[in-house]
Amino acid sequence: MGVEAGAVHGRHVLRDLQGIVGESHALEASEADAVDGVVPGFVAEPATIEEAREVMALAGRPSGGSGSAGLAVVPRGAGSKLHWGNPPSRLDLILSTRRLNRVLEHAAGDLVVRAEPGVTLESLQRTVAAAGQRLALDPPEPGATLGGIVAANASGPRRLRFGTARDLLIGITYVLPNGTVARAGGKVVKNVAGYDLGKLFTGSLGTLGLLVETIFRLHPLPAMARTVVLRGVDRPEDLGAAVQAILHSPLVPSALEFTWDARGTLAVLFEGIEPGVAAQVEGALQRLRPLGDLLVLGEEEQASWWDGSPGWQRAAGAARLKIAVVPGDLPHMLRHVIASADRRGAGRRLHGRAGTAVMFATLTADTPTLTEMIRDIRREAAGRGGSAVVLDAPAGVKRAVDVWGPVGDALPLMRRVKEQFDPDGIMSPGRFVGGL
Repeated sequence: MGVEAGAVHGRHVLRDLQGIVGESHALEASEADAVDGVVPGFVAEPATIEEAREVMALAGRPSGGSGSAGLAVVPRGAGSKLHWGNPPSRLDLILSTRRLNRVLEHAAGDLVVRAEPGVTLESLQRTVAAAGQRLALDPPEPGATLGGIVAANASGPRRLRFGTARDLLIGITYVLPNGTVARAGGKVVKNVAGYDLGKLFTGSLGTLGLLVETIFRLHPLPAMARTVVLRGVDRPEDLGAAVQAILHSPLVPSALEFTWDARGTLAVLFEGIEPGVAAQVEGALQRLRPLGDLLVLGEEEQASWWDGSPGWQRAAGAARLKIAVVPGDLPHMLRHVIASADRRGAGRRLHGRAGTAVMFATLTADTPTLTEMIRDIRREAAGRGGSAVVLDAPAGVKRAVDVWGPVGDALPLMRRVKEQFDPDGIMSPGRFVGGL
């Protein structure tokens, strides 16, 4: 397509988008709209399911008509996780859910909430808290929206007790690339009819379709919360012993988080009714006392501790890895990452979900060193049946290593699922595993 023909095509696309969502909500994109360095042509902000359906139908339209066929689409909420995954192989349209931001229904008696994808987690929590309830998700990215949380299957410290978005999502409404609107699941927690497409969409990084409604099950707000902190842990093996002392006991923590600088720290969060929390705190103190210095955080200190959960901040020139192993291998993997970084003179910040053995490593070095470290850490994790996914990295590192790592026999099935939902490959092309 020549330059003049391309300009005409662009004007037609913009005109068509503005005809759907309004002139002020369909614009030419700028550098600020780039996804991992790839700048789109346009940004559209539908405000209703019908507008979202029309935009998706326009993007997926067969050749002909206005010439606006085959637009490569990346959905965007707050943009807090757009740097996850591979850069898109092509990108024409950012489909923003900013205006799809309504809490549609809160069935407090059923502990269920229905909301659009552009609703921020923070605003949803305020809404359901009025009825003494919460959505038990706490990913650390500021401003995260429900759609982005589902697309990335993002979670935080409380995943130990309550699970991830995949576990709490019970229904979705989505729009396919041809404009078809479909629903899966529903407002009943024990809904088992048919395939659980909500789980399929969760973690798909916007590669199957556009979420336009989500339904989550809720939990009561706890009457009390207390945090026990173990400080001054000298060795990864001692940290592992502390974790096992909690996990192999009758205690039921909501979160079990560690950080590691020169030494280790372990935080154990208990939530529930006052007598139960008090008893669990005492039980944790008894089990952890031989392993280091202990303190119980007051309410203000506790809020600051968990609200300031480390590791979400992006750092220029750094790579951030999500490393998962079986719980018994956490000390070994922690020691390996420390050694890998220290012998190369790389900066490191380490923290993670001690109870589920998910570690986040932010590593700072030049591109060749980061690439070498990622390969080294990934080999070690894979040798123990684990994985190491690159959540964020400089462009040169992403070109040198597959951010997802090996996926084994699952890729052919993933390709068939992608072809079923998005046969023309217009949804977030190239961002997911295997370039899907």
